[in-house]
Amino acid sequence: MKYHQIDRDLFIKNRSKFTAQMKPKSVAVFNSNDIYPVSADSTLPFAQHRDIFYLSGVDQEESILLLFPDAPYENLKEILFLKETNEHIAVWEGEKLTKERAFEVSGIRTVIWLQDFHKTLKEIMAYAETMYINTNEHYRATIETETREARFIKWWKENYPAHKVEKSNPILQRIRSIKESEELDLIQNACTITEKGFRRVLSFVKPNVTEYEIEAEFAHEFLRNRSKGFAYTPIIASGNNANVLHYIENNQQCKAGDLLLLDVGAEYANYSSDMTRTIPVSGRFSDRQKEVYNAVLRVKNEATKMLVPGNFWKQYHVEVGKIMTSELLGLGLIDKADVQNENPDWPAYKKYFMHGTSHHMGLDTHDYGLLYEPMQANMVFTVEPGIYIPAEGFGIRLEDDVVIQEKGEPFNLMRNIPIEVEEIESLMNA
Repeated sequence: MKYHQIDRDLFIKNRSKFTAQMKPKSVAVFNSNDIYPVSADSTLPFAQHRDIFYLSGVDQEESILLLFPDAPYENLKEILFLKETNEHIAVWEGEKLTKERAFEVSGIRTVIWLQDFHKTLKEIMAYAETMYINTNEHYRATIETETREARFIKWWKENYPAHKVEKSNPILQRIRSIKESEELDLIQNACTITEKGFRRVLSFVKPNVTEYEIEAEFAHEFLRNRSKGFAYTPIIASGNNANVLHYIENNQQCKAGDLLLLDVGAEYANYSSDMTRTIPVSGRFSDRQKEVYNAVLRVKNEATKMLVPGNFWKQYHVEVGKIMTSELLGLGLIDKADVQNENPDWPAYKKYFMHGTSHHMGLDTHDYGLLYEPMQANMVFTVEPGIYIPAEGFGIRLEDDVVIQEKGEPFNLMRNIPIEVEEIESLMNA
């Protein structure tokens, strides 16, 4: 892996939090992701399933984690099953985890080669009453491909129909949403790498460069700082492209006078960052662009103050909508009649700001977190309001990642990334 090894104490703590919420005499199993084929012998780059990584630190395909805190024998309480490595694999694919190295990474002493999984599980199921299966229940999830996890669940239900079933996901949604200090450091590192990329781009952007050239500048800076690359597919959207919320073609030329929306974040050690900045291609904002930009920035600053313990995500968005409505009235984009006659299910401001303001962030860019439960300290949220005006040929979105504090305003992990109009113009014209 490109990243520095993470202290295994983090994964020991994470497992402890999970097992503390398991029912008596229960087992939980977590599978790695598949390596997905493309065509012929080509595959997509491997990306580890975030749940097994969160609980073990293992960043390798064909891995299984089993947790059985009430096991009658100490060596069955925590088990890693790994693909057996050998000299041939080391030559052709590179070194895989040995049993000793797996302990260093995870803190798990019992490491068994994967070919013995079914035999070991058979013994364990004789002692257990309940199995925790790990289904993807994220509110944004759309799953069309059968995963390794799904295949295991299907196999397990066929072979152990007499056991009770529980879900791992509700436990993970809660514990993964509240970050340990080590996790916050990893996310901060991802944000710092993103900052380096953004500063590089500020001195690179000028009229007639292409969106893909800008994407390449980010990729260069990310990779040279131990990141695997982008935490999500980057949006490099010049001019009216910014009004397509998930524009990812990144194939157009940036024209003089246009704005350029950059929704880009580096990953580090599988942890995400998620930044959006909007900059002037020519190095200076027009008066109108500056007026709208500062309106978005004010909304972002006011919205950030509301990310405090005890607040609820749904009500938070209602309040942000009120702030945005006020700014849009000031910009002349809507009038009082629009507000008085608005549909409560689709308020007037939604014409120019049609997406949410914040989402959980961490191991996943859209991370785990139960939105119907109150916000808590050490949750990480994005803050990303925007105003999109196709008729004027530009859209503006600004986004930072912040950590909710026990008291006071959240801590901004992107506090050092330029965002004020004057600083952006100064850096672009240095």
